[in-house]
This record gives sequence, C-alpha cells and structure tokens, in this order.
Amino acid sequence: MRAISYRRSGGPDVLELVDRPDPDPGPGEVRVRVAFSGVNPTDWKSRSNAEPGPDGQIPNQDGAGTIDAVGQGVDPVLVGERVWIWEAAYQRPFGTAAEYTVVPARQTVLLGAEPSFELGAALGIPFLTAHRCLTVAESLPDRIGPGSLSGHTVLVQGGAGAVGNAAIQLARWADATVVATVSSPDKAQLAAAAGADHVVDYRQQDVVAEVRRIAPKGVDAIVEVSAAVNSGIDAQVIAMHGAVAMYADDGGAEVTIPVRLQMRPNARWQFVLVYTEPARAKALAVEDVNAAVLDGAVRVGRESGLPLHVFPLAQTAAAHQAVQDGAVGKVLVDVTA
Repeated sequence: MRAISYRRSGGPDVLELVDRPDPDPGPGEVRVRVAFSGVNPTDWKSRSNAEPGPDGQIPNQDGAGTIDAVGQGVDPVLVGERVWIWEAAYQRPFGTAAEYTVVPARQTVLLGAEPSFELGAALGIPFLTAHRCLTVAESLPDRIGPGSLSGHTVLVQGGAGAVGNAAIQLARWADATVVATVSSPDKAQLAAAAGADHVVDYRQQDVVAEVRRIAPKGVDAIVEVSAAVNSGIDAQVIAMHGAVAMYADDGGAEVTIPVRLQMRPNARWQFVLVYTEPARAKALAVEDVNAAVLDGAVRVGRESGLPLHVFPLAQTAAAHQAVQDGAVGKVLVDVTA
C-alpha cells in the first residue's frame, strides 16, 4: 500500500511517501480502506515533537473509509461498512495517511450510506473536542441532542475554526443560542453559515458589551480557542455555574484569571484535550456526534461554514503545512487520488 511515514520528528519535510505491506488486523481490530484523512493541529505538533517508533509513524488521527477486513473477535458483518475513524494514531503506529489503516473496532463509527467520506474525515478531533467543551459546565447536561441546550447560551471564541465550526453546529442542533466571535467579515460569513445566531467581530466591536446585550445573565459555556488573550473577556461574561473550556495552546502562553470575579458565579475553567479526557465523556461524545451526523445536523463545505482544502496523499506534507499556517476551514488528504 501507499502510505505517508516519518522516521524522525521535524518539519513537514520529514514526511515521506513509501510503499508498505498491507496491514492485517489483530484481535479486536478492523482494517479500513481509507478514502479521506483529516489533518489537525495535533498531527503536525506530534510530528514536530514526538519521536516515532523504529518502523516509522503514519500520521493523522482522523479519517473515513470502508472496513475491508476484521480481526479475531470482531463480527465479520462489518466488512463493507462505511465508517469514520477517531484517534487512529494516538500511541499507535498506524494513522490514516495511508491507503489502509488498522484500528481497534471501537474507534470506527458507522457512517451510513448518505454522509460523505469528506464529512466523516472532518469529524474526529474537532467534533469530539467541541462536544467536551459544550458539556463540562455544571449547569449543562453531559449529553448533547435536540433540545438538550434549549434556554442556554454558548459563546464560541473563534467561530470560523474547525473546532469553532463544530461547536456551533452541535450547539445549534441542541437548540442553544450561539454567539460566535470572529476577526473579519469573511469569517463572520462562515460562522453565520455554520448556524451562529449572533456574530461579533472582536476587532470592530466590544465583545463584552455585545455578549451582555444578547445574554444579560451571561453565557453558560465558552468554547475558548485563545484563553491567554480572551480570559479577561470570558471572566466578564460567564454565567452562574458556567464553564470556560480551553482547547488550544497559544504557544505556551499563560492564562491569568481574576479569582474573585470567578468565585461569585462558581465558574469552572476547564482544560480540554480529547486524547486524555475521561473515557465515559469520550464515549458519550462519539455517540452524540454520530447521532448529529445521522440526523443530518452536521455539514461540511463553505456553505456550511467549513471550507475544505483537499490535498492528494503524495502532498500530505503540504496539507500539514497548511494546518500549521492556520488554514481557515478543514484540511483533508484524498487518499484515493
């Protein structure tokens, strides 16, 4: 099979297109013929910092394709099923940047006949992260579904990013009122296309004043892309028993929080990393995200606020560079091209 691999950490140039034997699934595993591989910031950060094993590392956590073989203990009825994949490469050598990948069966989710493989490859890390961010507040339920966030307000800081887009789509599916912040008119259009009820351009408007106008009692959940920059704003708009969920790192920056201002609402400041979140929370996220997909509530493409940037497998290095450079939307690798 054709695969992308790296044998040392470093920049995108360490990624090589290689030929490898097709992998065989072990007990409890399935082999997936990959159609699209999704690229996330954690993929290039891992490639930059973590040393691969002696046989090299195939990168990328997310993907979608068709199960074509199963290992011992896995029901063979799964062969031929279209699936999306989550956490393929975490502490494992087989990511999704290859014609075939092998993963534990539980890390594949039935996609159904209608959703595209592009959509499936865009789920994984962004949507599981967004789900966690929307469910950590004590004032909110730990499940997301139609009506579960009715009467609640969510603030998505950075509504044009992949996680921001996922948070908007999931929160709107759950009937929340969604406020998104952006940095430009073009990004405002993307956030609105995703379903945000209110969009605030933080370069042109007073975010605190606008959010307080929309939600006088504050917001119940803040999906935070840049806590080091926005902590002062977040502290002024968080509602009673609300939570600020921080899922991104500003290059090692530190967060300053006004303690007394956060004591009164009993606010929670929560760090979020999908790979190490509690197992139950992750399992619920997988179920809820897939329910949203099957309900037709999740979409991709510019008309859905998430432009797709697609690269062929041989150009995976360019795909990684695009994510590292902050591409707006979702970067995918077309493994079949």
